[in-house]
Parts: sequence; C-alpha cells; structure tokens
Amino acid sequence: MESFLQVATILVSVLLVAVILLQVKGQGSGFFGNAEASFRTRRGIEKTMFQFTIVLAIVFTLLAIGGAINFSTIF
Repeated sequence: MESFLQVATILVSVLLVAVILLQVKGQGSGFFGNAEASFRTRRGIEKTMFQFTIVLAIVFTLLAIGGAINFSTIF
C-alpha cells in the first residue's frame, strides 16, 4: 500500500508540474506575464487545463496526507 502511495504521488506531481508549465508557456513573455492575460476569461482548452490543474492539486494533497498518515502509523 505504501509503495502505491509513493508511486502515485510521484506520477501526480510530475503531471502537475507539466500541466502548470504548459499553462505558463501560453501566458506570454515576461516574468509575471502580461497585464491583459490577468483580466480575461478562460475558454476552451485553457479552461479545461485550469480545472485539471485544480483536480491534480487536490489529488496530490490527498495523496500527500495519506502518505503522511500511513508513515506515522508505521513509526
């Protein structure tokens, strides 16, 4: 069970980083992005990727909590 949690956490974290980097790549140049991108609505694939990022972050958080609880029961 604990090896499943570890592998699942690693896979979700790599996927989460990839999705976040794909979103940042489309924001334009500059360190903080351009001002226009901050105030427009997300549509289509951009909205889907944003929602997928939220789901991945929730899954990652739950896996991390589950791993911590599983680790604390061992010791």
